[in-house]
Amino acid sequence: MILRPMKAANSVVLFLVELGAPAAAAYWGFTVSWPLGLAAPAVLVASWALFGSPRAKYKTRGAGRVGFEVLWFGAGVLALFAAGAPVWALALALVCGVSKALAVAWGQ
Repeated sequence: MILRPMKAANSVVLFLVELGAPAAAAYWGFTVSWPLGLAAPAVLVASWALFGSPRAKYKTRGAGRVGFEVLWFGAGVLALFAAGAPVWALALALVCGVSKALAVAWGQ
């Protein structure tokens, strides 16, 4: 009974983490220059559209999917770290790791 609302909450967390990675890239980019602040999240969004989304043109599965997500979410974590926000970088990494682990365990 309680598992259903927990799965729903995890789905929300997964969605927010998916928004957090490009937001982190934008934050880092704008600390460097405004064109980079626009380009960095655009690259992440384009790569998600091509490889990560449910309707991706080039679907990734298995180890390829794991590798893609590690690189994609890792880019958000590294962006926060590079922007001088190591605590936020650690928070994003932990929330992402726990939420993704639960998603795998629950078949989400």
